[in-house]
This record gives sequence, C-alpha cells and structure tokens, in this order.
Amino acid sequence: MSIHYALESVKDLERLRQFIADKNPTAASVIVNEIKQAIKKLGKFPLMGVEVANEINPKDIRDLFIGHYTVRYLVANNAIFILRLWHDKENERNK
Repeated sequence: MSIHYALESVKDLERLRQFIADKNPTAASVIVNEIKQAIKKLGKFPLMGVEVANEINPKDIRDLFIGHYTVRYLVANNAIFILRLWHDKENERNK
C-alpha cells in the first residue's frame, strides 16, 4: 500500500520536531525517525492501528500509537492517508 501525508500531518510532524528540537535536537531526530519508521510499517500492516470508535467508519480511520505520540490515519482505496499526529498531552488534533 502506498502512504500519503495530508498537509496537516506534515505540519504536525514539523511542529512536534521543532518543539522537541528547542530543548534537545538529538532527541527530536530520534523521535521523528521512530514515528516515520512506524508509519512506514503501515504499508505492509495497514490495520495494525486501533479503530477510532467515534468515527463514522471506524474500520477505516485508525490510530497508531508510537510511544507518547498518536498517528491518525485513513485506510482507503489500497492506500494509507496520514491525517494528523499529536503528543498524548495535546488534545486530539482533528477536532
């Protein structure tokens, strides 16, 4: 499956990287790489995330948890669409 990033998810990842980099640039690189590697696995295992029960089609919208980070994504038309990313201490970014 191909993986596509919504513009909002790219902005989310950059925002998270910058926030961490302000305190620890090395940690920022490590965390961003961990998130990207986990997302890459979705290409082979698209259903490894948890269904989001409050969505209209919970089997299609899923959350992948990577440490303290959540990646919300859509499985559709033989593709993965990364919708949003956030840290556990943030509110869900889709509201």
